[in-house]
Amino acid sequence: MNEKTSAPKDQTTAGAATKALVVGPYSTRARPSESGAGQGAERDPVARLAEAVGLAEAIDLDIVGEIGVSLHDVRPATYLGKGKVEEIAETVKAAEAELVTMDCQLSPVQQRNLEKAFGAKVIDRTGLILEIFGRRARTKEGALQVELAHLAYQKSRLVRSWTHLERQRGGFGFLGGPGETQIETDRRLIEERMARIERDLDQVKRTRGLHRKKRREVPYPVVALVGYTNAGKSTLFNRLTKAGVLAEDMLFATLDPTLRQIRLPHGAKILLSDTVGFISDLPTMLISAFRATLEEVTLADVILHVRDVSHPDWEAQAADVESILGELGLSGEAGTRILEVWNKIDALDADRLAALRIAARGRKGADRPSLVSALTGEGLDALLERIETRLAEGRIRLEVELDPADGAGIAWLHAHTEVLDRQTLADGRARLVVRVAPERFDGVTRRYPQAEVRAEASSRRRAR
Repeated sequence: MNEKTSAPKDQTTAGAATKALVVGPYSTRARPSESGAGQGAERDPVARLAEAVGLAEAIDLDIVGEIGVSLHDVRPATYLGKGKVEEIAETVKAAEAELVTMDCQLSPVQQRNLEKAFGAKVIDRTGLILEIFGRRARTKEGALQVELAHLAYQKSRLVRSWTHLERQRGGFGFLGGPGETQIETDRRLIEERMARIERDLDQVKRTRGLHRKKRREVPYPVVALVGYTNAGKSTLFNRLTKAGVLAEDMLFATLDPTLRQIRLPHGAKILLSDTVGFISDLPTMLISAFRATLEEVTLADVILHVRDVSHPDWEAQAADVESILGELGLSGEAGTRILEVWNKIDALDADRLAALRIAARGRKGADRPSLVSALTGEGLDALLERIETRLAEGRIRLEVELDPADGAGIAWLHAHTEVLDRQTLADGRARLVVRVAPERFDGVTRRYPQAEVRAEASSRRRAR
């Protein structure tokens, strides 16, 4: 495919960064879709290699070269063919690379054999992503989740990975048996540590559940941002909330979920949630480890799928995100809560932007995407109106008349419902028009039996 070797970076700027060579072995065969019918969204090899380089740069590696490999068949021993392995080994030696990142998933045997052939440490895509997550996690929960995923990955690579693990430890006492092998000891220690982490995460999950229950007592809907890593979710989050979440042109710049309160155009309050970005071939153990965190997404009232329309692989990226959302149960009826946000329109030329606007208008109302620029703010007012309209679906309007002296009752309505209008009648009584979610309707009418239903929007209810 292609090969690019750059000159070593100036050590005054790179410091003691590890010199790394990025290898992208990509199959020339069309990959099947997730459903098994037809072909999946094909990725551009150039864009895939650029993403692999971005992953390596995310942990401050000194990239001394990048090589794209057209792969026809995977070799059981080395993943690549013998000739290509020898060619890369020469490049590693010439560039004095200490690390080779393979943008694929290697078996323990393949990893070991490549390390011998290259004379350098080899890490595959899963290991690299785990390393990034380990560096990005800031909260205790995030650190535990990453460690659990890393241990699951390490445990799977104990078998036939390193020969020293085959040595046996002696039993206790002079007459003890042969004891357990080193590999059995390491596996047992890993399993014990994983069990402790899972117990800690269960406690975190219970605490998060209590916080979520308290939030449900206050009528603030949750709107979650999801999307491919580096699609601009954190920039959009910062623009809407005026928060200071790290937002850089870097893969997995943010990892831990963040919640902030914002107001919609008509005054309603919502909680906006920024979550970890997705990526193609996201390790299964990471999806499992972060399931507790991703519950914020599965329980959200509205999910904004942020897409980077300036990226050449944006269609394939969307397919990867949709696949992961499907694994989380957000498909079918549950998928109706998803709104597409086409971000980074500021990076498009006039013709491309005009074509996208035509494509967006061609979609039906509920499926029509919002075109925005989180960087400049263009289109965000219309996006907030879309969110407000979507949240209103399925909610019930009530009209309540209260005595003017009932300040506590008026305050309760402001705290527990969405107050749309307030008027003072001729006799001094206050008439409030409020909007409530179906699940809170009984609680409001029990407190205010005089409340009358005025209008009811679409019957679509959120799936939980």
